[in-house]
Amino acid sequence: AVGWIFLVGGLLLVQHGQQAFRTEPRNLTVRAGATALLKCEVLRASGAVQWVKDGLLLGPQRSLPGYPRYSMTGEENRGQYHLQIMDVHLEDDSPYECQVGRSKTSQPIVSRTVWLNVQIPPSEPYIEVDSEEPWVEGEEYTVTCIAPDAKPAADVIFYKDGEELTDIESFTMSGSEDKLLNTHAEVKVRAQRLDNGRLLLCRVKNPVSPRALETKMVMNIYFPPQAPVIEGLRSSEVKAGTFLRLVCLSYGGNPLATLHWTKNGEVLSTSWEVDTVSQKASSLLNMEVKPEDNEAVLCCESVNQVSRSPLSITRSLTVLFEPAEVTLLGSVEAVEGTKVTLCCHTSSSNPPVHIRWWLGFRELNNATVTISEGENGGMMTMSNLTHTVSREENGLPFTCEAFNKGTRFSSIQSKTLSVYYPPQKVWLDAPPEGTPLRSGMTVRLVCFSSGGNPAGRLTWLKNGKVVQVPSKHVQSERGVSREFLLTLHPSDNLATYRCDATNEAKKVKSAEIKLQVQFPAVNVKIVVKQNELRAGQVLNLDCLAGSSNPKANISWSLGSTRLKGVDQAPKKAEYGGLSVSSKLALCLGSHHHDNRITCQVFSSLLSEGVNTFYTLNVLFPPEFAEDQPTEVQIIEDDMATLPVMVSANPDDVTCEWVFQGEKVVKERDHRYHFPEGWVLEIWNVSRRDAGHYRVECSNTEGKNSTIVKLDVQYAPSVKMKKDPVFVNVGDTADLMCEADANPINPGMFSWKWMGDGEVEELGEESEDGATGMLTLYEVTRAQAGPYQCTADNDIAPPASVVGQLIVRFAPELQKGAQWKKVASRGDGTTDVDILCQAEGVPRVTFNWAKNSLPLDFNNPRYIERTVREGVVHTSTLTVVNVSAALDYAVFTCTARNSQGEDSLDIQLLSTSYPDPPSDLKLLSVSSSSVTLEWMPGFDGGLIQNFRVRYRWAESASYLYVDVFPPRATVYTVTGLNPSTTYNFSVNAINPVGESSYADNGVVLTVTTLASAVPVYAIAVLVGGLLLLLNALGFVLFARWKRGRSLKGEERGSLFSVTFSPTSSVSSSSRYASRERINASAQRTLLIDTSSEPDSSGSVYESYGGESYHYYYPTEAYSPALYPHPEAPEEQGSRPGLNPLSHEYEEVRDWRPYEDLLAPTLPPVTVQGVGVDRIGRTPLPSYQEAGRRGEADLDPASAVYNSLAYRRKKDSDLPFELRGELV
Repeated sequence: AVGWIFLVGGLLLVQHGQQAFRTEPRNLTVRAGATALLKCEVLRASGAVQWVKDGLLLGPQRSLPGYPRYSMTGEENRGQYHLQIMDVHLEDDSPYECQVGRSKTSQPIVSRTVWLNVQIPPSEPYIEVDSEEPWVEGEEYTVTCIAPDAKPAADVIFYKDGEELTDIESFTMSGSEDKLLNTHAEVKVRAQRLDNGRLLLCRVKNPVSPRALETKMVMNIYFPPQAPVIEGLRSSEVKAGTFLRLVCLSYGGNPLATLHWTKNGEVLSTSWEVDTVSQKASSLLNMEVKPEDNEAVLCCESVNQVSRSPLSITRSLTVLFEPAEVTLLGSVEAVEGTKVTLCCHTSSSNPPVHIRWWLGFRELNNATVTISEGENGGMMTMSNLTHTVSREENGLPFTCEAFNKGTRFSSIQSKTLSVYYPPQKVWLDAPPEGTPLRSGMTVRLVCFSSGGNPAGRLTWLKNGKVVQVPSKHVQSERGVSREFLLTLHPSDNLATYRCDATNEAKKVKSAEIKLQVQFPAVNVKIVVKQNELRAGQVLNLDCLAGSSNPKANISWSLGSTRLKGVDQAPKKAEYGGLSVSSKLALCLGSHHHDNRITCQVFSSLLSEGVNTFYTLNVLFPPEFAEDQPTEVQIIEDDMATLPVMVSANPDDVTCEWVFQGEKVVKERDHRYHFPEGWVLEIWNVSRRDAGHYRVECSNTEGKNSTIVKLDVQYAPSVKMKKDPVFVNVGDTADLMCEADANPINPGMFSWKWMGDGEVEELGEESEDGATGMLTLYEVTRAQAGPYQCTADNDIAPPASVVGQLIVRFAPELQKGAQWKKVASRGDGTTDVDILCQAEGVPRVTFNWAKNSLPLDFNNPRYIERTVREGVVHTSTLTVVNVSAALDYAVFTCTARNSQGEDSLDIQLLSTSYPDPPSDLKLLSVSSSSVTLEWMPGFDGGLIQNFRVRYRWAESASYLYVDVFPPRATVYTVTGLNPSTTYNFSVNAINPVGESSYADNGVVLTVTTLASAVPVYAIAVLVGGLLLLLNALGFVLFARWKRGRSLKGEERGSLFSVTFSPTSSVSSSSRYASRERINASAQRTLLIDTSSEPDSSGSVYESYGGESYHYYYPTEAYSPALYPHPEAPEEQGSRPGLNPLSHEYEEVRDWRPYEDLLAPTLPPVTVQGVGVDRIGRTPLPSYQEAGRRGEADLDPASAVYNSLAYRRKKDSDLPFELRGELV
């Protein structure tokens, strides 16, 4: 069987032929970025042809998905499967094979492996040097040129200044990617100064490079400069004071040389300039030649970074200079007949100087000269002279002359000769001896001297001792004088004053005088034997007075109090006077501390005395001052200061504060502070800090303490003692609030009613300490609500709290006509809400019955929900899909709480015309208007409007006015005549029909007030007296008429109400918004009228009267009618009203209405109550308006001062029957 299979296979191969290559791929070299084509042609290809790249199959599809640059090209029917590679990359450098897969008729075949060699030119070459520093002449450096990322490796050639370098070593290294090579070529270069600034170029290329790439470097080679030279010095001998300008130059070198000047090895200048054009460096030295520069050596050095040692040039200076000083030494003052010795010498000079002497104009030649070495290499000259003086040479000059031949220098020094001889006579100008003088007075003593050279020097002496006198000598023709102003002291008594006259001749002449001086005690002192003084001890004091002339007396005092001492016997004392003393004994107390005991010594003859005092330092324990506060009042949150007024000696007192048994320290409470002394400050004081604070002070003598009460006052805080307070109607209610305050002041509590409206009498207010009470007797429902208790103790802010008084009462149901009936079509498709509303406290619960049988709320057709708003409880019974057969019945609502119960029967019936209004009454009347009010009846289950009918005696028929807004129950009829009687009535209208007139057709008769128009008659006549009489008569008549008018207004004020001049309506209906309505849309005129039930229709026409244009929502709008004449109507008739026959004008674009037809009758202004000056209707002001659920309840029918609502539902009536203006 196996052999049979092979036989069959061989026959198949022979039949179709074996696959074979017509063209096999070959090795290919291509430049990166080019297109490569590897050819492969297959004969009798029956298997899948694929290319293999580096062992990876590329796929049989000719587009080679996954390889966007690869594709198979050629004609497939000719067996061409060439591999084309676009934009060849380095990654394409790989081995490739062309393979043909096995087929049913042929074995697989594989081509030989070929290589795609991708060649890449090198990247930009760069040069690396083994040293980044500039090259130094004579050194050898290695330069490497690198040609990166080439395939195959690039060739590198070096050129130096255009000449190719041959000694190059090259090698390759791996590049930044696999298969790329970096070529490194190295060359060694020896630096030479001629190569400085020349180029070294590297050129790189490989077979695929379109052009050779180059990089280059500039060779920077350092070499030393040439030796420097000095310009500007002509001779080495220079005169001191000369300015030299020397220039040092150095040529060549890279970099150019650095130059600096030195003098005797010390640097003078390190600044230089370079000239790159001329390749030189220069340094300028400006130098003033000085004597110390003599024999100095100047040097200029040049050097750069590669100099082995500095190159220098030197010059020596010889300086000619004069002596800086010529000095004449020795005294030229002498007594006649003695010798003077003088010396004249010079400082160093080059060359040395020659010296000559002169006395007046006579040259002296007996001097000796000495020459010696000096500074700066110069010579010093010194000449000495001795001469005997006489009185005739006094005043002549001694002169020394010095001369330098080299510098032409000459200098002279001179001194004037003084020859001394003594004064001839001395005398005094003074009081006669024996004259009594007073201590403290000033005595003038004058000393005179004549003759002598110089004039005599006068010196004053007291008892042989020199006295310093501030006055100066006074020269005169006779000689010299000196004044001595002497302020007498006790020591001047019996003292001898002498004046000596002398000069440089050293012979003395004298004159003297003896004084007699009276003086008080020269001193006084108090002697205390005790070292320490304490309260209770006896103090002994001695007062010792110094010498006085004559004798003095002693007295004692303590402050202003005179004390009695014991005087002692007098004694002889200094300055020829007498001394006295006295003793004193004093019992000490603490009040004596720091007081002074004064001892006074007084001379009655001189009326003069001296005193001293002794300050008592009495030791005693701490004592608190009499005005030390015992109580401190402070307001909470302020800073309390508790003072400490304590005295003690020693005053090193330590005090401690104690509060509630604990020490008061800052660590206990950070609010405690001790700003100065022991005063205690408490910051942000609180009521917890109130109480008694004890301060205890002590020193080394003992201790003491006192109590300070801190009274912290704070604003009140209040709370209700009980909230809320419940009370039954008619009982007594007590509202109490408690205050936490300090102080508690009488009359600090006040009460205020916080509810709506006003209360006539708040109640009886009382208080008991910190409790305020409001007592309400026989409480009514009107007194229920919030009451505010305010406590004010004159510390801001007052505090208030609001408490609620809840008055319990039995439920009271709303039982008006609109509550007793509810209407629905009863067709089984609509729902109806039956509302039952009760006021009561506590919470009211509702029970419902139908035809006296309790309702089963498990029946899904009956849904009840209760809403509570304050004391108002509203139960809404929803009858789903009202059926006339099943649901037209009497529903009984019963409201209960703990105080009682109340019931109401509500009839559910079919929609019908409305019930007539009731209780028509007059609210106000004026000369041109009447304001009416009525109570609405049942609206028949539809929206009802009201119409006012009126007439007067002369009218042919009734006039009708539609009330606006439609559901208002207060309306003002305007445009009436004064002093006219009118009959008014009102009825209700809904889409089904209209009711009879209110109160069974009873007519309300009203007479308008008289007109209040003053009459003035002014006549202008010609003539004097007649003009005056006529004018006076008219004035008196006008006053009489005005008085009657005012009286008429007073009579009419019983019905007066102030209205806006525009329409105003007060409505109990609450509208969905407060949008304004077009005022011109408020008035319409019934043109074609008929009182018959089958009247064909009514046509309404707009009348544009006023310029106010506002809009109400159309939901609440029904047009008003102009008054129109009509025949009298029978009582009780209910003519039908077909709303379909009414044609309404169209409101276009919400713009003001335009007049369509002129009215046939004068328009009557329709006014209502409650509309402001621009026609806006305000929201209703119900007492409980805020307590209704706005989402579920809307006003049903307008009742003045009533609360009537019903659930808002969309009417199922045709749109035309809704009675609303579109």
